[in-house]
Amino acid sequence: RSGADRRARSGHPWVYSNELEPPEAARGLSPGAPVQLEDARGRPLGLWAHHPNTLIAARRLDPSPAARIDLAWASERIGRALRLRRRLYPDGHARLVHAEADGLPGLVIDTYGDVVVVQPNSAFADLHRSLWIDALRGLLAPRVLVWRADSGARVMEGLPQEVEVVVGALDGPVPVLENGARFRADVRDGQKTGWFFDQRENRAAVAALAAGGRVLDLYCYGGGFGVLCAARGAREVRCVDRSADALARVQEAAAENGVAERVVAERAEVFGLLEAERAVFDVVIADPPAFAKSRKDLEAAARGYRKLARLSAARVAPGGLLLAGSCSHAVDPARFYEEVTRGVLEAGRTGRVLRQAGAGPDHPLHPQLPESAYLKALMLELD
Repeated sequence: RSGADRRARSGHPWVYSNELEPPEAARGLSPGAPVQLEDARGRPLGLWAHHPNTLIAARRLDPSPAARIDLAWASERIGRALRLRRRLYPDGHARLVHAEADGLPGLVIDTYGDVVVVQPNSAFADLHRSLWIDALRGLLAPRVLVWRADSGARVMEGLPQEVEVVVGALDGPVPVLENGARFRADVRDGQKTGWFFDQRENRAAVAALAAGGRVLDLYCYGGGFGVLCAARGAREVRCVDRSADALARVQEAAAENGVAERVVAERAEVFGLLEAERAVFDVVIADPPAFAKSRKDLEAAARGYRKLARLSAARVAPGGLLLAGSCSHAVDPARFYEEVTRGVLEAGRTGRVLRQAGAGPDHPLHPQLPESAYLKALMLELD
């Protein structure tokens, strides 16, 4: 539409449905099909992936409208991402492709050494399944490749839910190497692709200050925070989650890292536990699943983060640490900061912020897409 090309020309990777006047020919295209986009004067805006039935109607693919989405194109994009990740994490345990930030809209790829997990979250990523699989075979020759097409984002794109082991075979959780410790990830049935690599640097920051202390790890999942704290010298770690499968991964990781005698895995609902708990800890980690799935959930989520911060702060010993995390993209960093610090004050505590951070560098931000800064982590020392 006239005047609606400004954001696209400034580098934004999305065009919304109310910004387009698609020709009749576009209405018959498969969701995710590549299209050439033009402004109202007919000037080219590059090659985009089109979806006729979603708010995000076009996703940027290539500045050249003549580009071909073929194996060479896919291999170049994934190969470029691979070179960066090998510089960052040579052991091969990392987020390999982070969707729009790596020029592959809606496509997520995580690698666990020679095990690769592909998560196609857009119609474009789903439509070109064979390209990603063939490119990964050529670049990495994985022992196992899992197609994890079961995310909530696929529902909004009108896509089915499915999980398939495309290459090799799985006989259980796979090893994860992170921060010098060993963990286990269920890449077939676990959350997301089986592990949350995005918190790697935040885990290291907390664990570096946990030696000799008592640690409470809430929403612990596979123990990335808690078990690492034990491996760095914490004298006692209590890992809490409502998932029995996640707690089994915690126990496996504690045993593999030689700290099983200092790690307790406890199945409980976090809010209920915190309201009943009276013990205090030197480190409390509260990194819940997303409280806000969309903008309509924002206010309820904000209240949830504030309450969690209040209850968690009450369990921190004087001079201890609170790490509060959020993966809700609808809650921006400023609002998260406001709610966490307000919750701490409501608990009658004072303190200071030691660290305000996001995801690790294998989860890069798209410069024109603030929504890609979904992860927030705030570490405070409390008086």
